[in-house]
Amino acid sequence: MLTQKQRELLEFIHKRLQRDGVPPSFDEMKEALDLRSKSGIHRLITALEERGFINRLAHRARAIEVIKLPDAIERGGFSPRVIDGEADNSNPPRDAMPVEAAHALELPVMGRIAAGTPIEAISHASRNVAVPGSMLGSSGHHYALEVKGDSMIEAGINDGDIVVIREQSSADNGDIVVALVEDHEATLKRLRRRGDMIALEAANPAYETRVYRADQVKVQGRLVGLIRNY
Repeated sequence: MLTQKQRELLEFIHKRLQRDGVPPSFDEMKEALDLRSKSGIHRLITALEERGFINRLAHRARAIEVIKLPDAIERGGFSPRVIDGEADNSNPPRDAMPVEAAHALELPVMGRIAAGTPIEAISHASRNVAVPGSMLGSSGHHYALEVKGDSMIEAGINDGDIVVIREQSSADNGDIVVALVEDHEATLKRLRRRGDMIALEAANPAYETRVYRADQVKVQGRLVGLIRNY
């Protein structure tokens, strides 16, 4: 039996994974559950692990394996998966498909995108990358970018990762987006709206949040997936 807060946290992690493909940070968990400190989130995570709902993977930042969900959430549709980190292939999920049977599509890698100080805007495709069709959904145009920098590491995005972007010109508050700043600098950040201003928020305390007028920022796409080579 879970407490209300434990259930809320588990459902929040599940929904963010389904939407973004990456887990929320501890700060986002704290804000979503209206807690005063991250220590409360640590206690809830520990309780969920002790009750067998999640498993934290050792030596990997924010790597959480969701093992099961309460029946009320399960009925909405869920299959266990690893949030960030490398899967343990010795005991694959029950419905896992062999890699060779999975449908894949080729996407253009449109250069590098800064996860740090903004760099020059995206220009042209440098190569292609194979992406699982299930990552792309059923609609929209997509492209890929190679990440440069470490400002999004607490969102599970590392230097050298390939991010998969759904091309769109709008985004919800809290989405991780490709933002074009003043028509010449592109960056990968979490978007926050503050009245008529837009904040581009890093997921690394070493980087400051940059705030711009709304007319200085153009959304060029939203993060829908990530590919990592080891």
